[in-house]
Amino acid sequence: MHKGAKIAVGVVTAGLVGAAGLGAYNVIDAVAGTNSAHGEPAPQRTGPPTEKEIGDTARDFLAAWQDGDAAEAAALTDNAAAATAALNGYRDQAHVQKVTLKPGTATGTRVPFSVSAEIGYGKQRGTWTYESSLDVVRGPGTGKALVDWQSAVVHPGLARGETLRTDAAAAPQMTALDRNGTVLDAKDHPSLAPVLPELRRRFAEKAGGEPGVEVRAVTPGAGPEAAPKTLHVLSKGKPAQLRTTLDARVQRAAETAVSGRSDASVVAVKPSTGEILAVANSRKTEFNAALMGQTPPGSTMKVVTAAMLLEKGKAAPGKPLPCPKYATYGMRFHNVEESENPGATFAQDFAASCNTAFISLAGGVPDDALAAEARDVFGLGLEWKTGLASFDGSVPVESGAGKAAAMIGQGKVQMSPLNMASVAATARTGSFHQPYLVDPSVDGRQLARASRALPADVAAQLRSMMRLTAVSGTGRKAMSGLGSDIGAKTGSAEIDGQTLPNGWFTAYRGDVAAAAVVPQGGHGGDSAGPIVAAVLRAG
Repeated sequence: MHKGAKIAVGVVTAGLVGAAGLGAYNVIDAVAGTNSAHGEPAPQRTGPPTEKEIGDTARDFLAAWQDGDAAEAAALTDNAAAATAALNGYRDQAHVQKVTLKPGTATGTRVPFSVSAEIGYGKQRGTWTYESSLDVVRGPGTGKALVDWQSAVVHPGLARGETLRTDAAAAPQMTALDRNGTVLDAKDHPSLAPVLPELRRRFAEKAGGEPGVEVRAVTPGAGPEAAPKTLHVLSKGKPAQLRTTLDARVQRAAETAVSGRSDASVVAVKPSTGEILAVANSRKTEFNAALMGQTPPGSTMKVVTAAMLLEKGKAAPGKPLPCPKYATYGMRFHNVEESENPGATFAQDFAASCNTAFISLAGGVPDDALAAEARDVFGLGLEWKTGLASFDGSVPVESGAGKAAAMIGQGKVQMSPLNMASVAATARTGSFHQPYLVDPSVDGRQLARASRALPADVAAQLRSMMRLTAVSGTGRKAMSGLGSDIGAKTGSAEIDGQTLPNGWFTAYRGDVAAAAVVPQGGHGGDSAGPIVAAVLRAG
């Protein structure tokens, strides 16, 4: 609005300004400013404003507002400071460059008026029309007729203390697609409800979208959690499309698989590339446990430990390695149900998930050996850039009992289902491919790279032991009927304060790997195993 470019406010109707009797006397008094009989100052007016006062006050207020004179308009209200701030904000924050205001017929003290606001924001131009109203009251201190100032005078959609602001929307509208071009939405895929908004925020503009321009009601000083409400869309912007690595069919299978548990999470990846095929959680919260969970993975960690022991020549699949009931290394460890197999080989220990056999080898490897294997070969603990917020795994260097516990996935080792799906994928291919959900070419991300691959012979040995687990070990029930190119590892992670351990399962079938966790699920083969098998079957 430009002061000086004055446009006449529409004439108030005759019904609004008509006066008789006492009203006529009051008009004469208002002009003269004195008592006509005695030459004394006129008494302060009391009672409701007259029709003429209502009409004159509304007309003068709207004329000053339309003319861009916020101070003059505010002086005609009962809260000049608040009105001045709001009317200046109408020009400066709402970016209204010109406004035309036309009063309607008053009903009592209320005067409706129509608004035609011309808005300019960047390259965007548009006219916003709406209806509003004001009330005229008598000022308690002066007796003058004044506009009863409320935020809703500026726009009826404004609550007390709110103002108008015109700016770009938070992010362009965006449609997320799966790897085959199928539209992904939270209605069909409930676990994606927190994922899709995050993808929009991170990638909508990078995928070619342009944000719209909106007029919104905002509360000055409110935190970011106070979401503004949109009152007018000046421009819808340019929507974007983002193709993800997800597979809608595998995602549906994952959603169905976790739905049978009150708390379960699963992730599927493509071992040859690292592409994430599915992410599902039975708990529908903002926290994405499948990608962000941090909890000990139990014996699924033995995939990494076995790779380390094979590389260092401390074990071989066919080499005898007894499985006693107990083993001591800093503290006493036991097997599930205190089982034992004195004549076992290393492969049989792996397939039966014998804790004591692994712990018996702790003294023969350096304290940092497991952490180095996890980082340098399996990429755990590196800075993963999946396209979403994710946990990258943690295997700290430990000694004594902590070192022994880490070898069987307990103690301070922390993993998510995403991490353990990647572990199975690395075992399947022999080299780490950082998982990702959005191709790095969209935003120029640099994916994490492990410093080396598994030696070919070690990779083959590791796969043979994972296959044995899937065919005749603790994973056989869950993996039954999935073919020959399979491998698996179960896990039961004991957590302080829990009656039952967390159930873990990680496995691969061809070029699909998956991992799941069921908190307090008990044995991983029984709780998490069927979830992983259902996802592998779909993939």
